Amino acid sequence: MATTSPVFNLWTSRMLSVLRIAAGFLFMQHGMQKLFNFPPGGHGSVQLFSIMGLAGILEFAGGLLLIFGLFTRPVAFILSGLMAVAYFMAHAPQGPLPIVNQGELAVLYCFLFLFLAVAGAGEWSLDSWRQRLQARR
Repeated sequence: MATTSPVFNLWTSRMLSVLRIAAGFLFMQHGMQKLFNFPPGGHGSVQLFSIMGLAGILEFAGGLLLIFGLFTRPVAFILSGLMAVAYFMAHAPQGPLPIVNQGELAVLYCFLFLFLAVAGAGEWSLDSWRQRLQARR
């Protein structure tokens, strides 16, 4: 079995944090477009008490929680499910493959969030900070 460099070992958790922060920031923007029509260019604001409104709330709040790394595992699991539902409701009926039905982003987010649900938040997160505080007690 190959060994890894100490530098890679040091940066693995940190890069997990960078991945989580970037994904949260990008995902939060999808919610912002649905809820606030910002940044412009999306489908415009949606009704808050609709399926798209609920999706927007989950995207915005979930993305924000991921940015800070707070409750990362349960939030990522919920968002993974949201993206699976989005794919099968909106994209799968349009064709058999994600490249055909334009569902690549939903599939990618689904598996990225599933990975975060298993891997956790990484070193740079409020979850990690809370764990360190509890360990001191």
